[in-house]
Amino acid sequence: MDTHRIRELNDAFRGNLAGGKVMLTPGVSELPEQNLHQLMLSVCTFSAFTAGNDPHGEHDFGSIEIEGCTYFWKIDYYDRSLEYGSPDPGDPAVTTRVLTIMRADEY
Repeated sequence: MDTHRIRELNDAFRGNLAGGKVMLTPGVSELPEQNLHQLMLSVCTFSAFTAGNDPHGEHDFGSIEIEGCTYFWKIDYYDRSLEYGSPDPGDPAVTTRVLTIMRADEY
């Protein structure tokens, strides 16, 4: 598995939210527009990766605190039909990235 390529694809997807799917949990989708905008911007620009939150170096998870509330985001890799896991997350031709954003208390 090409971790460097997966990281590049994850960073690109997260940076512009194009080329995959974005899922918001109810606690996130019900945020006031200004708070949702702030959260989305924080996810798109997240760079605080450490060995603790990114042990595989794929840049596929982050935790953000906004106004005292903790949010998680996670990128998962599915096949193009969204039925199974991707056979190769480093190959966009066979992978659909899904970014899920949730309040920590929804986990």
